Amino acid sequence: MATASTVDPDFGTTATKGGDGKKAGHRIQCVVVTPERVLFDELVDFVALPLSDGELGVLPGRAPLIGRLGFGELRTTSGGSTKRYFVDGGFAEVRDDVVNVLTGRAIPAASVDAASATSELERAKERKASNEQEVADRNRALDRARAQIRIASRGDKG
Repeated sequence: MATASTVDPDFGTTATKGGDGKKAGHRIQCVVVTPERVLFDELVDFVALPLSDGELGVLPGRAPLIGRLGFGELRTTSGGSTKRYFVDGGFAEVRDDVVNVLTGRAIPAASVDAASATSELERAKERKASNEQEVADRNRALDRARAQIRIASRGDKG
């Protein structure tokens, strides 16, 4: 099948068209992997990643990157439906319209327990920190609990 490159008028980037004339890569393969299993492996329209320094939105045709994940909400949108997950740090790779997420823990947003996260936050606030490593550990525990509370408070909203 022959392919041809053209400028995509919507994004100003090069898009490849297959022999049938349809734009290739108009969807993204999103794969979320934890040490226990592959949690998610689907074609989606959009992915929002909680990087350690802010949120990154990924659309088809995104330039390749590798980023460090923070604690927060990973969102995927497909056909107007949004799926949400709490991710507990890790790494993300974007390449060739594939988003690979490697994380120690990923929980569907509906399964995040607000009460448990609130008690985690209280325990982290009470934790004494007397050296640099303990301060860093305490701050990570605070950030993790706050992210879970934020996600749980949104309920089923996208």
